[in-house]
Amino acid sequence: MFRQITDTVFASPQIGLDAIAAAKDMGIVRIINNRPEGESDDQTPGAEIEAAAKAAGMDYVAIPVTHAGFSEAQVDAMFEALESADGPVLAYCRSGTRSTLLWALARAKAGDNPTVIASKASAAGYDVSPIRQLIEMLAARS
Repeated sequence: MFRQITDTVFASPQIGLDAIAAAKDMGIVRIINNRPEGESDDQTPGAEIEAAAKAAGMDYVAIPVTHAGFSEAQVDAMFEALESADGPVLAYCRSGTRSTLLWALARAKAGDNPTVIASKASAAGYDVSPIRQLIEMLAARS
């Protein structure tokens, strides 16, 4: 259900309340919601995920990303959410792709090697090629 990107970062399609216990059992300490509210009628509202996560002793952060693309503020927020977590993190959106792409941008801005970023995403089943130029640019700036 959860795809492992690194030792401490997992991505997932939309989760439901039942996934909170599974995440807790895996040692996840923070849930990052990258899905805008109301994107589809069948998604579990972020407020419900947040309440369940907090009841289970996990942190919850919302960094919604629309299909319009990524902003620098979102990249910075994702970096902070990942870096400040005291253990493994689960990020989710509709398919897990936006969460993985945002993770990739945050790691590139931190100076990680773009080839390594792409490899880790690919091993988890995600393709960063649509934003590869942006990853290269952010990594070059660091």
